[in-house]
Amino acid sequence: MLHRDRNVLAYSRPAAEPTGSISNPLAELTRGGTSMFYQFYEMNHAAVAPFRAAADAMKFFYANPLNPLSHTEFGRTISAGLELFERVTRRYGKPEFGLPTTVVDGQTVAVTEEIVWKKPFCNLLHFRRYLPAGRVPDQKILIVAPMSGHYATLLRGTVEALLPHAEVYITDWIDARMVPVTDGRFDLDDYIDYIVEMLHVIGPGSHVVGVCQPSVPVLAAVAVMEVQQDAAIPATMTLMGGPIDTRINPTAVNKLAEEHPLEWFRDNVVMNVPWPHPGFMRRVYPGFLQLSGFMSMNLDRHVTAHKEFFQHLVKNDGEPAEKHREFYDEYLAVMDLTEEFYLQTVDTVFIKHSLPKGEMMHRNVRVDTSAIRNVALLTVEGENDDISGLGQTRAAQTICSSIPDEMRLHYMQPDVGHYGVFNGSRFRREIAPRIVEFTRKHARTAVNKTPVKRVIKGGKAD
Repeated sequence: MLHRDRNVLAYSRPAAEPTGSISNPLAELTRGGTSMFYQFYEMNHAAVAPFRAAADAMKFFYANPLNPLSHTEFGRTISAGLELFERVTRRYGKPEFGLPTTVVDGQTVAVTEEIVWKKPFCNLLHFRRYLPAGRVPDQKILIVAPMSGHYATLLRGTVEALLPHAEVYITDWIDARMVPVTDGRFDLDDYIDYIVEMLHVIGPGSHVVGVCQPSVPVLAAVAVMEVQQDAAIPATMTLMGGPIDTRINPTAVNKLAEEHPLEWFRDNVVMNVPWPHPGFMRRVYPGFLQLSGFMSMNLDRHVTAHKEFFQHLVKNDGEPAEKHREFYDEYLAVMDLTEEFYLQTVDTVFIKHSLPKGEMMHRNVRVDTSAIRNVALLTVEGENDDISGLGQTRAAQTICSSIPDEMRLHYMQPDVGHYGVFNGSRFRREIAPRIVEFTRKHARTAVNKTPVKRVIKGGKAD
């Protein structure tokens, strides 16, 4: 969730302000700095809107089957260029999960999304499966999606893989620019509280899965619940590709945090939400900055992908073109994060390494990970992860020192990067079945008679 390219911004505020403060709106708008950068972004988007609308209309003309030119290479080339222009200048809205059915016990059953809990910055979604009456209930799994720029729909593949085996819930985080300042702040402490509350809603004996960024607050929430002897504590905790200890195999993301003080992030990447968004004047880390950072890490690959997309459209090769659309409709949809959450996370996770040092605080109380004794722990990493380096997630196995050996397991998936840890064919084939097996084995109602296997054939585990 750190910004990867320090040269993207050309402005800086003259003085730092307290984290999460709401300053005088007039002063913010008149003194310049990064507060105006978001305004320029919105103005640029608005200025291009008429050209984008014209391009969309012309594309419809050239792609219409009733137009003879649509059947020629010239017509397809014009149409492809217009679509490419429209897509690269578009603002992508929140995607849909689009999971109307799943297969349970060999039978296709309907699935609907329902909000079972909500607060200003998050909705708890339950994917309700319409199962036959009298069927034995499945386990309940809470997936805590990353709050790091993308929407929870980025985990569509994660949900889809687990739906046949469990009642799946997921955190549907709200874009901070859509939350009015009157709804208050949202920081890392609030994040942890949200997780605890959602586990209470789902009920005792559930399972929690933290994907990437949430690994730290999920682990902290479980530690807090264990200390308080909370009856709703989950049976298992799965942490996937998360920055538990970023001192281990630091990536480019981690090194950026080490090179700059917290004030640098506050002065260079925190901005005010412009009018007319509901969150007008809320201090945020904008999603478009996060996206620019992601894009800059592999810019050549994105340029090549769009070039190939253009060529597929000219050749009338529909399937690869549609896959491109599906991927970038998700990848380019981003959300803003509140200033206080962003800066507190950067400081706690990437600069001070508070959790692995045993110094992380929640509501002025130290988070004691060694207190966790009754929650089974599964950690999952990708061999080629360039966001959370190899070993950073596994560090949870060390700091959770009181969990019995038979209740812990680490798995490293060969030949996958960061996104392959929770999505794609290897996730469906190798990782998801292990999550299901682990949760079933350590369900509170089950009697465990054999220890967890320490070596798994086909992968790397210990």
